[in-house]
Amino acid sequence: MQENGMPRQQKTAIILISVIAVLFLAAVITGLFFLSHSDAETTGRVRDIFIIVLALESLLIGAASVILVIQLAILTNLVQNEVRPILASAKETVSTLRSTSQFISKRAIAPIISVSSSLAGFRKMFEIIGFIKRK
Repeated sequence: MQENGMPRQQKTAIILISVIAVLFLAAVITGLFFLSHSDAETTGRVRDIFIIVLALESLLIGAASVILVIQLAILTNLVQNEVRPILASAKETVSTLRSTSQFISKRAIAPIISVSSSLAGFRKMFEIIGFIKRK
């Protein structure tokens, strides 16, 4: 299904977009050619249409910018009121676990290791002396 790491549908979409872009560019070049050979009145009308289109485009970009600023404010609010408390809670939990593990290590594991090492030393000493036979 995949050739050269790209799915077939993605290759088809890229080819289709490329063909549409080339056709659009050809249409623009053809329009400019015919517009350059037309009279001043036609050129003025086309200029006015382009001015109107650019004004509408700038209104659209302004509206998109306002929506973007609103979404950014919502995201900032979410981070301050939702994510920070979760991170603080996680930090507190990690601190509690660290304290618990240090307590267990100090009070339970260290004495067990100490007793175990002492017993191993005594056992080895008794093996060397001959009271215990090696297996």
